Amino acid sequence: MVDETVIRLDDEQYWLYATVDPETNELQHTKLKPTRTNVLAHAFFGELRKKHDIDGAVFLVDGATPLKDARTRHGLDLRHERHGNRNSVERVLREVKHRTTAFSNCFDHANAETAEKWLKSYAFAWNQLI
Repeated sequence: MVDETVIRLDDEQYWLYATVDPETNELQHTKLKPTRTNVLAHAFFGELRKKHDIDGAVFLVDGATPLKDARTRHGLDLRHERHGNRNSVERVLREVKHRTTAFSNCFDHANAETAEKWLKSYAFAWNQLI
């Protein structure tokens, strides 16, 4: 499952792109960006392709246009799904958002690079616990 969601660090808004395995709830790849564009979604899938063997995988998505456009560019199989496995993945992302808010509250004025490193560490720890 791939999704994007807004998170806040101090007074700034960032887009978190993430993939989660709906069978294990494992966070497979995360990326924090200051905006939401087709180019960034394309780059996210490119990084994901380098990190994981995703050929033949079916990605569950919501109606986000940048994700659909990136699918076309990468020739990936995306399926629009509003319920089912998406619900469990949405819970994982809600937890990430909750933890990111706690991080931001504890580390005022942390920059996006620090938050990105924290997200990677959080994903590693999350995957060890599930």
